[in-house]
Amino acid sequence: MNLPRQALTLVVLASLLLFGVADAQAAQAKAAFDPDKMADMSDFDPNKPVIPTGDTIKIAVVASFSGPAAVVGQIYFISVQWAAHDINKRGGIMVDGKRKLVEVIKANHASQPAETKKVAERMVLQEKVNVLWGTDGSHLMKIINQVADKYKVIAQSASALSDELYDTTNFSRYSFMSSFSTEQIGRAIGFYYGKIRKKEKKFYILGQDYLFGHSLADGFKKGLKEYYPEATLLGEDYHPLFMKDFAPYLQKIKASGAEVIFTGDWIPDAENLLVQARQMGIKLPFANLFLDEPNMLHRVGVDGTTGLVHVSQYGAEGGAFKTPGQIKAYKAWNTLWKTKWGPPYNTRLYEHGTGNIGSYIQQTYWLLSVIERAGSTDPEKIIKVWENDSYQLLNGKVLTMRSCDHKAIQDLHVEEYVPPAKQRESFNIPPYFWYEGTSSVGPSVAIPARYVLPKMDKSLARCKDKSEAGE
Repeated sequence: MNLPRQALTLVVLASLLLFGVADAQAAQAKAAFDPDKMADMSDFDPNKPVIPTGDTIKIAVVASFSGPAAVVGQIYFISVQWAAHDINKRGGIMVDGKRKLVEVIKANHASQPAETKKVAERMVLQEKVNVLWGTDGSHLMKIINQVADKYKVIAQSASALSDELYDTTNFSRYSFMSSFSTEQIGRAIGFYYGKIRKKEKKFYILGQDYLFGHSLADGFKKGLKEYYPEATLLGEDYHPLFMKDFAPYLQKIKASGAEVIFTGDWIPDAENLLVQARQMGIKLPFANLFLDEPNMLHRVGVDGTTGLVHVSQYGAEGGAFKTPGQIKAYKAWNTLWKTKWGPPYNTRLYEHGTGNIGSYIQQTYWLLSVIERAGSTDPEKIIKVWENDSYQLLNGKVLTMRSCDHKAIQDLHVEEYVPPAKQRESFNIPPYFWYEGTSSVGPSVAIPARYVLPKMDKSLARCKDKSEAGE
C-alpha cells in the first residue's frame, strides 16, 4: 500500500502516540540485556546449582521455600539463579576494585511475618548479603523493606506489588520496586475492557484478604471509573489466604449476573478458585494476574481456560519471538527443561521461562546491571545509579525507575487465552503453540505506560511537585 507522504507521516505519528512508547524508551535506555553476551548455559541445573562462596556479591531470595506456597520460592530461586549463573560464567562483575561472582542464598520466610523479620535480619547481620530480593506477599515485603532501611541494605521488590509499599509511610530509599504495581495492573484491565474490548460491562471482584488483594481491587475500581464509567461493579468479596472451599463466594458471583470475575489470586488459591469455578459450571472469564500456572491450566483443560484475560508485565504484541537473540535465549532455557532438569523443575510450569519467570529473570539482570554500572556494592552508589535508570529487557520492553519513589514505569500487556490452534499469534516459532492441553496466550495488546503510570503519593516529600511520568 502506497500512502502519500503526509498521510504516512500521520500514520507514523499515530503509531508512536498509541503504541510507540516502548520503542521510544528503548532508544533512550541507559542499559540493556544483550542475549549475544549470554554464556553457555548448558550446565545450568537448579537442583544442582553452582553457587560460589567467599568474597561474592550476595543476593538473598527471601521467599516461601516451605509451606503452602513453597512452589513460589522455587520459581524465584530458578529465576535469580539463572541470571547469577550466566553472569558468573562470564566472569562476574567488577565492583570495588575486584571482580566478584554472584552468590544466591535461599532465605525461607515460610509465609510468616515473624519468620520474615527473623530471616531477613539473619541474612543481613550474619550472611552479610548485599541485596534482599523478594517476595510473595506485600505484607511480608513491607517487613523486608523495614529491615533493609534499618540496616542500610538494598532491597528489590521484584514480585510484591502493593503501591502502599512506597507511600509516605512505608517508603525506604534503600528499596526499589522493579515490578509493576497494583494500581497499574487494575487500571490496565479497566483500560482493556473500556477502550479496547468494549463488550462486557458487569464485573465482580474476588480477591485475597490482605494488603495486596485490596490494593489490586482499588486499582481495578479506579481503572473502571477512569476508562469504563459505563461498566457496573456488581460486588466484591475477599477471602483468607490459602482457601480450600470457594463455593460460597462463587455461588454469590453466579447469582449476581456478572460477566467477568476480576481476581489477583496466586497459587495455591488461584488453582482452587479456577478449578472449583469450572466444576460448579461457572464458565465466566477471569480477568487475572496469576491464573497462568500451566499445570493448573492443564488440569482445567482447553475449554475451561479459553477466554481467560491475563495482564502481563512481560508480554509482547505480534509474537513473543522477534529477534535471533530472543530465540537463542528461549532455546537455551527450553532445551535444558526438555533434557536435563528433574523434579520440580521438569513440570510444565518451567517449560518456557517466559511470563512471570521471564520477568523475574530480567528484573534480576537489571539489578546486576545497576551494580555493575555503580562499580560497587555500596548501597549509596547503587541508589545513585538506579534512581532514574532505564533498562531494556530481552523482550524489548524498557523499565524506567522513577527516582522520587522508586517505582518502575513500563508498558503492560493484556493477553487473551485461546486454544492451541490459535496460539500461533503469540508463539510465532515452531511448533506454533505454547501448550496442546490448555488454552494459552494468543492475541496480546499493549497498554502504553502513560495510561498506567505507577501511583505516586504526593505527600511523600521526595515526590512533591514531581510528575508521575518521571523526571
